[in-house]
Amino acid sequence: MTSGSPNLTPIEGLIRTLDLEKLEENLFRGVSPQVGWQRVFGGQVIAQALVAAQRTVSDDRFVHSLHAYFMRPGDPSVPIIYEVDRIRDGKAFTTRRVVAIQHGKPIFALSASFQEEEDGFSHQIAMPEVPTPEQLKGEDEIRQRYIANASDPIRRYWQSPRPIEVCPINPDDYFMRSRLEPLQSIWVRTTGPLPDDRRLRTAVLAYLSDMTLLDTSLYAHGTSVFDQSLQVASLDHAMWFHRDALMDDWLLYTQDSPSAGGARGMTRGSIFSRSGTLVASVAQEGLIRKKANA
Repeated sequence: MTSGSPNLTPIEGLIRTLDLEKLEENLFRGVSPQVGWQRVFGGQVIAQALVAAQRTVSDDRFVHSLHAYFMRPGDPSVPIIYEVDRIRDGKAFTTRRVVAIQHGKPIFALSASFQEEEDGFSHQIAMPEVPTPEQLKGEDEIRQRYIANASDPIRRYWQSPRPIEVCPINPDDYFMRSRLEPLQSIWVRTTGPLPDDRRLRTAVLAYLSDMTLLDTSLYAHGTSVFDQSLQVASLDHAMWFHRDALMDDWLLYTQDSPSAGGARGMTRGSIFSRSGTLVASVAQEGLIRKKANA
């Protein structure tokens, strides 16, 4: 989940990754950073598909919801083609469907709805009371304290430079494999500034929304996505965008997993600004299956 270029910072690499090449009307091409992962990060595909949809929508309309399905693992060694279907252009709402294609087959499909800015009723849930990022261990301290005794997958993850900085409320949960309540809260922010572009901010928010959800569904079972005996993958992803927010200041991402069963785990998330504004809501179901030969 890094830029893949020694000349770019991780956040500059992410911005470049989200700047799709237009091939033809309604047809775009995206590339994946070469980071040594076996498949493309799901958040990248969500964000790129959203960018493709945004580029076919008038500037006065912004996404308010998306619903997506992951169908095949993404191959990071080849480009991804995004085909946009202009389903509807209404008086106040616009609907788009995007299919991501690799090796001649669909790997992902996204439907998104866009709306003009309107006044209306407004309310939100309160942000939970949690320690501020300044009161918690940062990524550098987590590396120093835990990495030496961590497994290879965890060590590679925490040592790799990334465009999104994560500050867990309870970092011990990443390394202690005891059964926990399926709850998690993390602070997240970009590791550098973004251009003043609401649509880009929204795409980056979609990118980071795929982070740590599967782990939350595994907490109750004393394991994590780093467990080599598990097959884990995002199956579907839904997101509702409530309000705009800056990305280079901390956002609180609270998550809970109300249910797991049938080799699937379901997780819900709420994303708040530091000041307590509810920015977005997320829901995802993921595959959490023991490998046959494990």
